[in-house]
Amino acid sequence: MYFYRAMPFTFPKKEKLKSKKLIEQLFVAGKSVSQYPIKLIYLKTELPSDVAIQAGVTVPKKNFKSAVKRNHIKRLLRESYRLNKALVFNNSEGSFAFLFLYLGKETLPFDAVQHKMKLLLRKFNDHIKKNQ
Repeated sequence: MYFYRAMPFTFPKKEKLKSKKLIEQLFVAGKSVSQYPIKLIYLKTELPSDVAIQAGVTVPKKNFKSAVKRNHIKRLLRESYRLNKALVFNNSEGSFAFLFLYLGKETLPFDAVQHKMKLLLRKFNDHIKKNQ
């Protein structure tokens, strides 16, 4: 027997933030919430496709010289977002562009990153509700 889930735990290509224009716009006009070591820069915007949120992740080269370590942290961030994005999708109206920045100087284990991601997404929801 097949059960339909309202939102699958996927992160398809159309939900990935790739537009250089939109990324620049995020840094110029975006608002942010932070839960160390992750910072979320977001912007309410019209997205070209039929998605509510496009998200991207970035890790500064200044803090992690090794590309292997940067890529590992980016995979951790994407995976924790993928598993917890329902917190945002179910509680917000409109479309947003997200950019997750990793501010820490050392790598955290996945369960710690996931815990921080949950706290950050809840903080984002609270921030959005206050500003509506």
